[in-house]
Order: sequence, then C-alpha cells, then structure tokens
Amino acid sequence: MNQETRYFVVKDKALPEVLLKVVQVKMLLNGNRTMSVKEAAESVSISRSSYYKYKDDIFPFNDGAKGRTITLAMEIMDEPGLLSELLHRVAVYQANILTIHQSIPVGGIANISLSVEMLGETGDISAMVEEMGRIRGIQDVKILARE
Repeated sequence: MNQETRYFVVKDKALPEVLLKVVQVKMLLNGNRTMSVKEAAESVSISRSSYYKYKDDIFPFNDGAKGRTITLAMEIMDEPGLLSELLHRVAVYQANILTIHQSIPVGGIANISLSVEMLGETGDISAMVEEMGRIRGIQDVKILARE
C-alpha cells in the first residue's frame, strides 16, 4: 500500500507535548554539538526512543524555509494605510513580496492574498504572521500554502 505523504500547518497549542519536546531536543542538539541525544532528551523529559520516532516528522515552521514561498490569505478593513502597514511588516522581516491580490472591499472588508518568498535574511515567518494578525483592522490571517 503506497500512501502519499501529506503535510499540515498546525499551531503549537494543538500539538501533543511530546512533539513540542522533540523540537526542543533538535534545537538543543543544533546549539550544542557536544551534547548527546540522550542528554538532550533527558533535559526536556522525553525518552530517546520518542525523539527518534518523531525527529524526521516535525520541525519549526521556518526551518528550511529559505527560498520557499508562503501564501497568506486575510481579510482587512477598508481603511487608508492598512495595506501599507501590512506590507511594512513583510519588509521588517526582510521577505520578498511576490504577489498581492486584493478584492474590491465589500461591506468595508477586502480579501487579500499575499505570496512572500523567504530569503536568507528573512526573519521568523511564524512571528511575522502573528504580528500581522495583531494589526488593528486585519482579520483572519491564514497560511494557505507553503511551497
């Protein structure tokens, strides 16, 4: 039976604790090349076998993302300067805007699709998306695709 691998973008609060701890172990190992897997796993209170079971199946969203494209969908209020503020967020994180599609506002709300290329100097994309969602007037920010 040949099953196709599927990927999902999931918020950290929806993940089981063991998966989050596997990510912590990976970060510890990357930051300290002399630390053993056993030491790193013990420091976050998981077994070595749990680490090995999941290590190839979970990674932070921005890991290995350089050179990739993220497509975001959002609803924004029809207010002067709001799109500019949104695009400024992308500039602060040093990502490259590839496309912007904005619908004509209906009922004071416009739909936006924004494709962003992550470069070598691009900051944490998860933080960028979170900041976008906190801008007053921007609603319902979703990651549609990661290519």
